[in-house]
Amino acid sequence: MAKQLVIVESPTKTKTLQRFLGNGYAVAATMGHLVDLPSRKLGVDIENDFQPEYVNIEGKDKFVKKLIDEAKKAEIIYLAPDPDREGEAIAWHVARLLKGTKAKIKRASFNEITKSAVTEGLKKASTIDMDKVNAQQARRVLDRLVGYKISPFLWKTVCRGLSAGRVQSVALRLVCEREAEITAFVPQEYWTIDVDLYKKADRKKSLFTAAVAERDGEKIEIQNEESARRIESDLRQASFTVASVKTQDRRRQPLPPYATSTLQQDAAARVRFSPKKTMSVAQDLYEGVELGDKGSVGLITYMRTDSTRVAKEAQDAARVLILKEFGEPYCPDKPPVYSSKKRTQDAHEAIRPTYFDQSPAAVKRYLSPDQFKLYTLIWNRFLASQMTPAVIERTTVDILAQIPPAGSKKSKSHSYTLKAGAERVTFAGFLKVYEDVTEENGQGEKPNALPPLAADDPLVFESVDTAQHWTKPPAHYSEATLVRELEANGIGRPSTYAQIIATILARNYVRLDQRRLAPTELGVAVNSILVDAFPELFNVEFTAEMENELDRIEEGTETWTEIMHAFYEPFSASLDFATERTAEIKASHRVTLPNPCPDCGSTLIVRFARNGKFVACSAFPKCRYTSDVGGDGGAAPAETTDQVCEKCGSPMVIKSGRFGRFLACSGYPNCKNTKAIPTGVKCPEEGCDGQLVPRRTKAGRSFYSCSRYPNCKYAVWDRPVPRECPQCGSPFLLAKTTKARGEHFQCPACKHIGLAESTVEAVPA
Repeated sequence: MAKQLVIVESPTKTKTLQRFLGNGYAVAATMGHLVDLPSRKLGVDIENDFQPEYVNIEGKDKFVKKLIDEAKKAEIIYLAPDPDREGEAIAWHVARLLKGTKAKIKRASFNEITKSAVTEGLKKASTIDMDKVNAQQARRVLDRLVGYKISPFLWKTVCRGLSAGRVQSVALRLVCEREAEITAFVPQEYWTIDVDLYKKADRKKSLFTAAVAERDGEKIEIQNEESARRIESDLRQASFTVASVKTQDRRRQPLPPYATSTLQQDAAARVRFSPKKTMSVAQDLYEGVELGDKGSVGLITYMRTDSTRVAKEAQDAARVLILKEFGEPYCPDKPPVYSSKKRTQDAHEAIRPTYFDQSPAAVKRYLSPDQFKLYTLIWNRFLASQMTPAVIERTTVDILAQIPPAGSKKSKSHSYTLKAGAERVTFAGFLKVYEDVTEENGQGEKPNALPPLAADDPLVFESVDTAQHWTKPPAHYSEATLVRELEANGIGRPSTYAQIIATILARNYVRLDQRRLAPTELGVAVNSILVDAFPELFNVEFTAEMENELDRIEEGTETWTEIMHAFYEPFSASLDFATERTAEIKASHRVTLPNPCPDCGSTLIVRFARNGKFVACSAFPKCRYTSDVGGDGGAAPAETTDQVCEKCGSPMVIKSGRFGRFLACSGYPNCKNTKAIPTGVKCPEEGCDGQLVPRRTKAGRSFYSCSRYPNCKYAVWDRPVPRECPQCGSPFLLAKTTKARGEHFQCPACKHIGLAESTVEAVPA
């Protein structure tokens, strides 16, 4: 019987740890959090120093029982959830659940899942760090107070079902403010003039391009076509001479190894991973991947970190590999040291490989394509961070364009200065394995090549290219650049970046269009209300300071209850003031339409639901008229259909409400019959004459079920399409979208799969 029990979060780690530790140990997993605040009430005793009420998470009772049973057999229990605040809180909760057992309980931390690190972690196991627990507890209670207190305010001012978040709402504010900047941006015209020149001796080999930069020694800005054409005319008659050539070497330093934010940004730029996907794949690499007869191996260190610190053992191992693979010139005399940013907690190392004999090429056959891509990034970035700088030769050429005087005696000669530049790598250094790329610059453009040039060399004019340009507005945030902005402003921490973005996307406050984030109309409305009602709370500086407060709790310099009292008193006052102004705030953000309600004559207003905005009667609930929002912002005319109301015989029309599109009787309000829009697919249940129609679960997820419900309970998650299966003759197919196949059809009967054509007939969803 194992006398020592190791408890981790993820079941993926258990195999790896069991192999390291042997038969004297049992390894169990909590499967994440076991307890949390209750889901249906506040769960925080504000009057009693904000004491939280913790309950077992629904569905986790069996895991709690299993852990208690295992703990009863052990003499020593090592609590080893992930080495961060959240992991420390999980360890504390597990310790409380197991307090009835007789075993000695210790806290163990592993920054990497290797045998040496695990053995050392158990050897140094100590007590639970209550400062970390309290920091996490403060974060959880803060978020609960904001969410539970402000969400009902949003229900009253915008629509039911919305929610606010202490940090997520600030991220939404950043996205909305960037959208406002883009909308308000006024493009400014400017022109560029490039001249192709060559040396007379060899045109083919010496042709290059130079740009106009100065006129008579002063920097020139070309703001309209008239000026551009005048300069172009001058250049066509100019004589060109090389004024100066400057060449200098520049040492380009390698970038530090990855922290969480830089990994998310680089993965987005290079392999198009979202932050959420990056963290999911990195978690797999950290917890362990099956490498054939070697078993499960953790390939990287812990992936939630803000530090660039590297253990000496890892630096030494990297230097041995660099010397072997690239030679002495690529290995610096001393391992590089990278300075940390101001807000760095430095609790863990940078993200790096754990084994330097497990190169990406060596383990590729065991990894999924996504795992291989991310592991290669981490491997190359870390190896490059330990290599020598690259040496770049930069050549800058100034060219004098002398313009002869015009025919008039009063006219004077003048000149333009053109500039050309080129770079050449004279020593690759770390560029052997890693070239920096961002989402903004892509892979970068090749630099302009220059022929050998010397001062006073005459040049021959080939052609001139005059181009009009307009200044561009700031770019929409991508997921990666929003992470960068959050980090720069001190909002969130490594463990929260991906979740912040996932949350505002899931709430339909922000949409992702061509990998760029833009607020939805609902998001703009929610942000406008929150900033109006709580300008101090949903504020970048305030949120960043709260993160610093949480850090101070972890450092033990402040108590979590003191921070909660300092936060809650002004928060409660702001909430009371905003609640008193609910009607005023709602009215100030309400959009009224000039045309009256066609059913009762009352004013029409624009209202919001979680699916977007729609037109509704201000006399609701007495009048339930709704309509789509038209292109001019008014009520869109109802779409007519060929269906007839079975209650009164009037034509049915398509309307939109808070839960999407539906069929309604055109005889409203005399007839109030409504029903879901059918898909055109007959219910496949034998003897049923119903059709499959779209519906929604209580959680808002779409599915399709029989129109005869509850008499017939047939239902499917995927959209049915009225197409016969070519394999078995089934009367309909299911339209599916997966990462592996993209958009395709699948037969619900024989599971035959066929690719979807771009000309599939539209079926109402």
